[in-house]
Amino acid sequence: MQSSILSDLPKPLALVCHDAGAANLIFSWMSADAASQPDVVSDWRLLVEGPAAKLWTDYGLPQVCLCQSIDELLEGAQTLLSGTGWASSLEYDSIRMARQLGIHSIAVIDHWINYRARFQRDGREILPDEIWVSDVDARKIAKSEFKDIKITQMPNSYLEKIVHKVRTYERANNIGNNILYLLEPIRGAWGDEVVSGEFEALNFFIKHISVLGLGESPVIRLRPHPSDPAGKYDQWISEQKGQNILLDNSPTLAESIAWSDAVVGCQTYAMVVALAADKKVFSSIPPWAPSCVLPQKDIVKISEISPSA
Repeated sequence: MQSSILSDLPKPLALVCHDAGAANLIFSWMSADAASQPDVVSDWRLLVEGPAAKLWTDYGLPQVCLCQSIDELLEGAQTLLSGTGWASSLEYDSIRMARQLGIHSIAVIDHWINYRARFQRDGREILPDEIWVSDVDARKIAKSEFKDIKITQMPNSYLEKIVHKVRTYERANNIGNNILYLLEPIRGAWGDEVVSGEFEALNFFIKHISVLGLGESPVIRLRPHPSDPAGKYDQWISEQKGQNILLDNSPTLAESIAWSDAVVGCQTYAMVVALAADKKVFSSIPPWAPSCVLPQKDIVKISEISPSA
């Protein structure tokens, strides 16, 4: 695994994260750099909120200076490295303020959709000076979307680390019918449906579960997204009569994936992690919805293999 991802950036270095995807990438880079060059941590300051704040407790870098506001984060900083989440305006506001202060800003894009929308709020677009991605497909998309911004592909230290962890947790005696369903919030409904997208996909998955080829009576664990409120899926689980379904309580995503024989979801990044760990991966997006945006060709779309879909 490469190190020194952040050490060459002009310092002090300000880092800000809200959503989980980019946070995992940034925190992995921080951990790798801190392990190889412990002194570099003294020039870092970090602002975390939302899912990223919960993730940060798992990374164990207590010497990093934690800030409470964007003003505190950017005071005297030379570089800003931020996520690009949609669940809050924290990262957008940090990029906007960095531009006002003349601070070089780098934004990390962790997925393959809605690239420009990540930098837009209330009809106003604020772009960073540079964009970092972590795979070839994302680099192609970013270069197409942002003609005048430097696009850099960085190593995906998070993916490498979590796949290694999956290998250490895997059991040789898996019985072959364990299904991990990776939940993710989806705003609104698709088509004429009245329920939100994540529940449409769950219903479609249950209706066509036989096409996964895992035999009768599979064991199904639903792993909530870090932003899901407690109890969100309790009623849906109680309505699934005759199914062996429960919420996943594994401490880490790596342990959840290691337990599984097949992984199902809509288009969450965690499906890419499962694929890299050599699991069978299926998208549960129904045929009346926009197709799964994940570019990995080995992800099987249930809507394309079910004869009655």
